[in-house]
Amino acid sequence: MSSDSFSREIHEVQLTNVASGHFLNQRQAFSRDDQWLVFDSRNDETKIGENGAIQLVNVKTKTIRMIYQLDNQTVFGPGVGAASFHPIKNQVVFIHGLRNASEQTPYGFTRRFAMLRDLDDAKKSIPLEARNVREPLTAGSLRGGSHAYSFSADGQLVSFTYNDAILEQESKTNPAIVDLRTVGAFLVGQGVKIHGEVDAENFDGAGFAILLAEVYPNPEPGSDTISKAYEEGWVGNSGYITAAGTTQKYALAFLGDVVSASGEKVTEVFIADIPDDFQSLRGSVEAGNRMILPTIPKGVKQRRLTFTTTKKNPGVQGPRQWIRSSPDGSEIYFYQRDDAGILQICAVSPNGGEVKAITANNFSADTGFALSSDGKYLAYGSNEAIYVTAVANGKTQLVLTAPTDSAQALSNINWSNTGYLLAYNRKVYQNATFFFQIYTVDLSTLLNS
Repeated sequence: MSSDSFSREIHEVQLTNVASGHFLNQRQAFSRDDQWLVFDSRNDETKIGENGAIQLVNVKTKTIRMIYQLDNQTVFGPGVGAASFHPIKNQVVFIHGLRNASEQTPYGFTRRFAMLRDLDDAKKSIPLEARNVREPLTAGSLRGGSHAYSFSADGQLVSFTYNDAILEQESKTNPAIVDLRTVGAFLVGQGVKIHGEVDAENFDGAGFAILLAEVYPNPEPGSDTISKAYEEGWVGNSGYITAAGTTQKYALAFLGDVVSASGEKVTEVFIADIPDDFQSLRGSVEAGNRMILPTIPKGVKQRRLTFTTTKKNPGVQGPRQWIRSSPDGSEIYFYQRDDAGILQICAVSPNGGEVKAITANNFSADTGFALSSDGKYLAYGSNEAIYVTAVANGKTQLVLTAPTDSAQALSNINWSNTGYLLAYNRKVYQNATFFFQIYTVDLSTLLNS
C-alpha cells in the first residue's frame, strides 16, 4: 500500500543551531524523564576518534549542557561518542577511546571501551568495562574494543558489539587467527579487578563482561554457523514467553552472517538466551588466551531465528539497522526486501517460525527504524521524509514531508520513553558546510486521535 498523508499540520522543531556537529545515538538518546537528549559533537558518523565532548540538549528550553569533555583530544583520539541514557538512573554510557591515543596508536575498533557517567555526581565517570590485554588475562574483562551500547529495560545489563585487540595482533603473524566481530553484555554492578598493574591499556571496570555469540572464520555452507554477530537489541522489557510457556527474562537478538548452501553470505536474525543467575554466569567464564576469545558462559543458548537463504531476496538488508523488539518480546523487527525488491519492516518470534511483513509500502526506507515505547508504531525515513507505520494493521502515514531547504542526511530516529515525541538528526547548511543538528517532532495529537 502507498502511504497515507498526515491529516494535520505537523511542524518539526530545531533544537540545536551552532555550526558544529550534534550527533544522536541510534537508540536510548532520551533521558528517563524525556527532558534531555544526549549527543556527541561528531559531524561525521565515522569520526568518534576525533570527537572530545558529550553534551545534553533540553527538549523544551534548547539549553545545552556539557557532561563530559576530554582535555587531551587530538585527531588521533582518545575520542568519545555514541551515548545512551540509562532507563532508570540518571546515567549515560558512551564509547571512550584509550587515553594514551597517539599518532602511532590512534583510536580504533580494538582501542575503545565503555565509560559510565553519573550525571548526579559531577566527578563520577568510571569505566563500565575492565580491559586487560596483558597476561595474565582476567575473566570478565575484555581484551579490545566495545561499542554500540544499550541498556536492558531494567538497567541490569548493557549490550555491546566487540572486536578483540589480542586476536587482531595475533592475526598479523598467524593467518589462522581472525578478529571476528561479536556481541556480548556487561553485568552492571558486577565489578572486575584485573590481574596485574593498572595503566592506560589495562584497567578495572564496574561491569563483568560476557560474550554471547559464537563466531567462526569459515562457516560451513548451509549451516547455522556465523562469521560475524552485530547490531544487537534486547528482547522485550521483561524478556519473552517461550514456546513452553515459561518466561525467558534476558535475551539478546542480533544479526549474524551465515553462508548459504550455494556459498553466498546472507545476514539472518539470531538470539542468545541468557540465564538470569548472574553469579553462575560469572563463575563459568574463562579469560581465553592469545589464540581464542573469552568463553561464552554456560547456559547461554544461541539460536537462529530466520531461514531466508532460498528466498528471492534473502537475508536482512537495507540501511544500517539495529534489532528492535516489541515491549512484550513477542516480535523482533528488521528490514527485508519483498519479491519486488522493496524494503519492508518484518518480524519474527523469538521462538522462531515464519517471518511476517509489518509494512507493505511501495517505497523503500533509507534510514534505520525505531519502535515507540508502547510498541504501537514504527518510525523511519525515506528521501528526507518521515513515515510512521501502525504495527497492528500495517497502515503507513507520511507524518513529515521532506524539508524544502537544503537539509539532508535524516538519521538516528529516536522515540521518547513515553508518548510520541520523535528526535532525529538532519544536516543543515551553515557557514559553507553541512552540520548535524537535532530536531524533534511531536506526533501525540496525530497518533492519539
